[in-house]
Amino acid sequence: MKTRVIAGLVALVVSFTAGASTAAGWWDRPKPPKPGTVVPALPAGQANPMIATGVGIGANTPVYKTSGIGPTALNTDAPAGSEASYVDTTVFPGGALPAGVTITEAQGINVLRRIGENLQAAGLSYADVYTMRVFLQNPAGATTADFAGWNRAYRQYFANTDLTTGQYVPVPLGTAPPAKPFVVNKSRPSRFALEIENLPVTGWLVEVEVDAAYPAKR
Repeated sequence: MKTRVIAGLVALVVSFTAGASTAAGWWDRPKPPKPGTVVPALPAGQANPMIATGVGIGANTPVYKTSGIGPTALNTDAPAGSEASYVDTTVFPGGALPAGVTITEAQGINVLRRIGENLQAAGLSYADVYTMRVFLQNPAGATTADFAGWNRAYRQYFANTDLTTGQYVPVPLGTAPPAKPFVVNKSRPSRFALEIENLPVTGWLVEVEVDAAYPAKR
């Protein structure tokens, strides 16, 4: 009987030790973000990653969410509802696109400028964005969405600084040599971009919505 009791105690200790071993290290886990802060998880070993792999949002963080925003029809020289009508003529005078600038890239720039205006009206900026959702439609005659053109537009406003030096990283516009981005911004939101069959407005190739956090200290 004594032997059985001792064996049972040994088994219990072994079981407890194994459980403790499994749980060991919990104190080494990253702590959640402080209240009112947002902490992106960035890919290791990259000086200029495009997006975060995720984002932690601290308790009581006030956030702002835009609706889906598309490009504004600013090119009155193009037919209404055409893809070209959504070229921002402030950036591209007369709606003329420089060498290599795709229509998706141009519309992406248009959309991101509208995002900036939307954020500004809420007392925020591009730097406050922590999550982005992007919907792309195929340009006329194309079999796939222009992700490369969209990414060039994105880099003009987001994820364009070297995390090591803090300096901006030149960005190409179309096939032009890389130059200073339109907005220097270290923010790298978590993001998805996907191709869909139809966007809600005729002529749109890009629709974007973002989440932004009001900074704990302004």
